[in-house]
Amino acid sequence: MNERGGTRTWQAFLNFPLGNRLVKPRQQGLTMIIDKGLGLVETKDLLHVCGQYIDFFKLGFGTPALYAPEVLEEKIHLVKSFGIDIYPGGTFFEVAILQEKIEEYLYLARTFGFTAIEVSDGTITMSSEVREKAIARAADLGFKVLTEVGKKDGGHHSIQHLVEQIRRDFQHGAYRVILEGRESGINVGLYDDQGRFIQEELDELLSGIGDPRVLIWEAPRKNQQQELILRFGPNVNLGNIPPHEVLAVEALRVGLRADTLKTTLERVAI
Repeated sequence: MNERGGTRTWQAFLNFPLGNRLVKPRQQGLTMIIDKGLGLVETKDLLHVCGQYIDFFKLGFGTPALYAPEVLEEKIHLVKSFGIDIYPGGTFFEVAILQEKIEEYLYLARTFGFTAIEVSDGTITMSSEVREKAIARAADLGFKVLTEVGKKDGGHHSIQHLVEQIRRDFQHGAYRVILEGRESGINVGLYDDQGRFIQEELDELLSGIGDPRVLIWEAPRKNQQQELILRFGPNVNLGNIPPHEVLAVEALRVGLRADTLKTTLERVAI
């Protein structure tokens, strides 16, 4: 409380220009960050400042294998204590698939305390049968299953193929489906070599899936985040957000940043 008897929050008298932002625990408006190797102190600082704005914490690529076991356990426990799901990157899963060690992989992930699993084939070729069994098995073990569609090397699938894959993933137990964007957001997935959406493909995908809320859009670049927020609103699901950009993205979501605030001004002017 302040000396005037009011609560010490900006929200007590200021409205977010882009409208209501869902608070945790939430099913929409998810933010997934990609962690490439934050230390325990950095992680703790990040969570104390931004924990309320993070829903999924991805330990990128195969980095979980490079932590000392006791450090990995401590980091997972720390993230979970803030009500955040944590999971290993999809590339790590793909290594397990290549070596036919998926059962061991899932068992150890559960032992360490991971709460989610990413099933992807961004680098490898994986049959539909193997993919579907992996999704179902991870779901049976109690993980939130995030699947990913699209290739990391710029290889192209037809939009119809992606739509069909998304539908099958949900049929076999996926919680959300991630659209590949890598950590660069350039020349991958639905992004061109400038990091801009390929509009025809974006429109075709949206027409095919119907409800965009089932997707998590990997959108590491500001222009991508801005376009998605302005198109779908503050509660669009965004992924591959760099840890140091969490507050900046949250400000973009609610119109507390010039890039999205100016849109509300234009609407008022109209």
